[in-house]
Amino acid sequence: MLTVEMQRLGLRPGDWVLDLGCGEGRHCHGVHLEDGVNVVGLDMDEPSLAKARAGVAELPKPARPGACSFLKGDAYRLPFADGTFDVVICSEVLEHLDDYGAALKEITRVLKPGGLFAPTVPRAWPEAICWKLAPGEGGYADQPGGHVRIFQEDSLRREICGLGYRFLGQHYAHGLHSPYWWLKCAFWDRQDDHPLIKTYHRFLVWDLMARPPLTRALEAVAAPLMGKSVAFYFRKAAA
Repeated sequence: MLTVEMQRLGLRPGDWVLDLGCGEGRHCHGVHLEDGVNVVGLDMDEPSLAKARAGVAELPKPARPGACSFLKGDAYRLPFADGTFDVVICSEVLEHLDDYGAALKEITRVLKPGGLFAPTVPRAWPEAICWKLAPGEGGYADQPGGHVRIFQEDSLRREICGLGYRFLGQHYAHGLHSPYWWLKCAFWDRQDDHPLIKTYHRFLVWDLMARPPLTRALEAVAAPLMGKSVAFYFRKAAA
């Protein structure tokens, strides 16, 4: 379930990609399928990194597989030299960080001049509904390591462009997932056993595994209207 679209990254054999906040490795796995492209996934959560590593063995082998490795690390102090990466992906991470501006500066440091930066964040209005449906102490926005802010698209675009980037484009993703999160928030105290939530989850798993034409058509309509995430693409200024 990729949020970033691989075809927009312009990946070439020999490129190095950083997936910052890689979680269980979904974007790393997507990059690793590209012929000859090297990818590093970095995250703070060891169990997620373990799943990401294990997942590589289950992938089809590209004709010329590139390197694929995973590291535990901190977004505020990336363990890489200046200008290391051709592409940096940062998917659904910035909304968790108290000082996301510091992370953006670190990303800019390790990205090569002319490199591509692809951040994704929750879309503002579907995210705001989640905050309203499960408010207060212990609610949606009050979870360990949870979301600490709602980004407005135009503000985030301007902030990133102010660091020396050119905006290339954006799109919305996971339109079918917004209702699932609204249901989870509406029945916050029964997330594990509510029949509506369980039924909708089965629907999403079926869509993910079978990818039938019906749900792919529904997603194509739903994503622009109520996509849970927005993905941006920026080009760093050349030296």
